[in-house]
Amino acid sequence: MANDDGKVVRTDEEWREQLSEEEFQVARCSGTERAFTGRYWNEKAAGTYHCVCCGAPLFRSEAKYDSGTGWPSFFQPISEDAVREVVDQSHGMVRTESVCAKCDAHLGHVFPDGPPPTGLRYCMNSASLSLAEDD
Repeated sequence: MANDDGKVVRTDEEWREQLSEEEFQVARCSGTERAFTGRYWNEKAAGTYHCVCCGAPLFRSEAKYDSGTGWPSFFQPISEDAVREVVDQSHGMVRTESVCAKCDAHLGHVFPDGPPPTGLRYCMNSASLSLAEDD
């Protein structure tokens, strides 16, 4: 269900019915999958990466690169309004969390150590993403 501003809003129970336990823990509880374990960290297929929760398009494969971190990394979102950034002060550090702009699903974090043209590294969790491969 979407509210008046287009945000997808569901209860935890509704998200649990839709998502696997890992997807729920990562996307709805701000968890993190272990490095080199997610289904997309080494994915090379062309396509669009969507939010696993609401299906919003987030990243194109052309912006994906091998950061060596073990998580899927992108240098830019599909559009300026696809991913929202939030200050994350958990775990005794200050980072910039990336969330889906449409449903607030936790995607990962963004760091200022990426490649040109943006210099950003959107370090995402595979569990928060769904890849729709190009035909």
